[in-house]
Amino acid sequence: MKKPKWVVQKEQEKKVEASQTVWLFGLHAVRDALENPAREKLKLMVTPNAQAKLEEAIAKAGVTPEVVDPRKFRPPLDSGSVHQGAVLEVKPLSWGSVKEVCIGAVAPRVLLLDRVTDPHNVGAILRSAEVLGASAVIGMRHHAAPETGALAKSASGALERQPYLRVRNLADTIKELQNMGYLVLGLDGEADMTVETALEGKRDRPVALVLGAEGPGLREKTKETVDALVRIDAGGGFGSLNVSNAAAIALYASRAHT
Repeated sequence: MKKPKWVVQKEQEKKVEASQTVWLFGLHAVRDALENPAREKLKLMVTPNAQAKLEEAIAKAGVTPEVVDPRKFRPPLDSGSVHQGAVLEVKPLSWGSVKEVCIGAVAPRVLLLDRVTDPHNVGAILRSAEVLGASAVIGMRHHAAPETGALAKSASGALERQPYLRVRNLADTIKELQNMGYLVLGLDGEADMTVETALEGKRDRPVALVLGAEGPGLREKTKETVDALVRIDAGGGFGSLNVSNAAAIALYASRAHT
C-alpha cells in the first residue's frame, strides 16, 4: 500500500532535520555550547589564541580541537561573520514538546513569535527570555529564524539555556496553551487594552505573549485565536518598538508579582 503524501513529506522532513548541523562561532557562543552537556558537538576548529582562551571549556567538553594557523583559518561561514578564531559544528538542540517545557513554573510566561525571521531579533528575545524567567520561546517551523551561528551570537549564550521551540502551526499551539490554562495575549499597537489592564486580577495565571514581525505584525488568524489583543503602555505619541524590545517590556509587564 502506497503511503499518503503527507506521511512521505513528514518522513522526509524528519530525515532532513536529523542530518542538519549548525556552525556556531565566536568565543562566547562556542564556550557556552562546549559547556552545555545537552549539546551534541561534532567538530571544533580554533586558532592557537582562541584555543588558549577556551582551554577550560574544551577540557570540560572532552573534545579534540583542530588547531589552525590564523592565516589559514577558513571556516564554512559567511565572510562577514566575526568568529574570533573559534567555530564549532553542532547538532540543533532538542527541548521536547510544548507541554514538556511550558508546565512546571509558578505562573509561567511564554513568548510566541509570529513570523519573526531576523536571527538578531530572535537572539535578543532569547536573552530577554532568559533574564526575565520565561519558560520558553516558541517560533514557527517554516517562518522563524532557525538555530544559526548568527542567532547564537546575538543570544550571547542564552540559546544553550533558554528553550527555543519551533512548531508547525502557531494557531494550534495557541489553542494547546489555552487548554493548558494559559491566558494568551497578542501584542498589537492598535489594541485598546494595555498588558497590565488585561492581567488585572489574573497575575496568578500562566501567560503567553504573542509578538508579530515588525511591519506586518500579527496575522489575522493569530489575532482571532488569542484571548485578547494588548498594547504596551507607551508615553510617546508616535514611533514603535523593535520586536525584541517589545518582548522584554511585555515580559516585565506581565510578571506574576508587581
